[in-house]
Amino acid sequence: MYLSSTENGRSASPEGLVENVSLLSLNRDRFWRNLTLAPAIVLFLALTVLPMVNLVVLSLHDIDWAQGLSSWTYVGLKHYASLAADSLFKASILNTLVFSTVAVSVQMVLGFALALLTSSIVHGRLFYRTVFLLPILVPGIIIGAIWKLMFSFDFGVLNQMAGAIGIMPRDWLGDATYSLASIIVVDIWHWTPFCFLLLLASLETLPQDVYEASDIDGATSWQSLWYITIPLMLPAIAVTFVFRLILAFKVFDEVYLLTGGGPGTSTEVVSFTIFRRFFTEDRPGYGSAMSVTTFALIALMIIVVSAVTRRKGSTS
Repeated sequence: MYLSSTENGRSASPEGLVENVSLLSLNRDRFWRNLTLAPAIVLFLALTVLPMVNLVVLSLHDIDWAQGLSSWTYVGLKHYASLAADSLFKASILNTLVFSTVAVSVQMVLGFALALLTSSIVHGRLFYRTVFLLPILVPGIIIGAIWKLMFSFDFGVLNQMAGAIGIMPRDWLGDATYSLASIIVVDIWHWTPFCFLLLLASLETLPQDVYEASDIDGATSWQSLWYITIPLMLPAIAVTFVFRLILAFKVFDEVYLLTGGGPGTSTEVVSFTIFRRFFTEDRPGYGSAMSVTTFALIALMIIVVSAVTRRKGSTS
């Protein structure tokens, strides 16, 4: 029997049997692993892919309502062509780019600085972490109320402080010169803890033997930061930057609560313009076209940032 099984090309040796049993066990484990992941995959498709497909389909139609029923009229790429002539959409794109670039850049610098300072503290580290994380725990509606009072022209604390040193009061939210900058300040205060938390978690996982070797070689603190810490943290910095860039591009609550997009179009951002077209003006097809275009712009920015980060990582 041993000879016949060998002639048929099958190994009847103990090693072959063990190998076959291991292969069957591996296939069985893979099958059950895929089966347990199936509900999560189905849920992901139901909550992300299907709504996105529906959004694209919606952007190709005009929708009218009559007697509680919707009437869909196919218009092709008409809504996308109209975006090029929409001055409000252009202003919102420009404001959002300025807002995202300035706010996220400052948040990354402040978050990284706070992470470095906190990691070097021996006593009271938990206290400082808690204090730095407080702004991100405050609900958006409360943030809007607090900062609207602080920015108030008549009795706001900022104008009170400015008046105490002889500076004339400013209409921080009602003047187009300062309104977008005021929104950026609020966003920096609100979201810097997010950058701080992610960068601190990455900073505390860096290998300490590299720093010990640099100390032996006589490297200064600045050299260790520039040549060791930043290169090692570059992946975490890139991920944090991309996350915040996506969230900043979707800013809505701060604009809605503080300025409502005004004065004029000075604080009009993409999310608020989509909200205006979708709900206020009852143009879901056109608003969907704006949403799809915004999604494409965010995806393009992520690709560019990832490519730049990958190139810097390969050259360093």
